[in-house]
Amino acid sequence: MQSQKISISLPPQMVAFIDHYQKAKGSPSRSQVISEALSLLQSQELEQAYREASLEVDETWEIAIGDGLGDETW
Repeated sequence: MQSQKISISLPPQMVAFIDHYQKAKGSPSRSQVISEALSLLQSQELEQAYREASLEVDETWEIAIGDGLGDETW
């Protein structure tokens, strides 16, 4: 994956955490630590979207499951 260089400003406590995490986990760079953190955030957002989508009721599906065919038919 191609990377793009950006500049961010963080509070000193966050920079210290990034540096500590990098050393403790053997990450090659601060960028890698931040990339991993953003991937986790992205996964969390996707999981939330799936949870919200699963709450939606599909009326067509509700009709289909009432047609007399159950799991045991398959």
